[in-house]
Amino acid sequence: MAANPTPERLSLLLGLAVLMLATVPRFLAGGHETRLTLILIAVAVVVGVAFLHWRMLQREARRRLPRLLGGLGLGLLAGLAGMGLWHALFTDWISWQRLIAHGATLGLLLHALWLWWQAERA
Repeated sequence: MAANPTPERLSLLLGLAVLMLATVPRFLAGGHETRLTLILIAVAVVVGVAFLHWRMLQREARRRLPRLLGGLGLGLLAGLAGMGLWHALFTDWISWQRLIAHGATLGLLLHALWLWWQAERA
């Protein structure tokens, strides 16, 4: 199976790295050193793969990357706002660490769905 590198895949890889980093405060606060070590190793692997992916991108594909990263940023902000609203309306107060992790998860999901919707329209 030969998958061609695309800026959309790279934005998802970078979003995954941000999501994984967003869980770090939860592991620090909870005293889960083993999980923290494993997630940091996984982040290093994902960032390494993202770097290699970026190196394989064509020049015109790299030009589309800033717009996609802007969309990722907006998705992450929308995810944080959405989870903040959800938890404010339907749950008791949760820690800020959990709010950030849940917001990043929703944000990456929104970004992936937006990319999928854009691909379906094209």
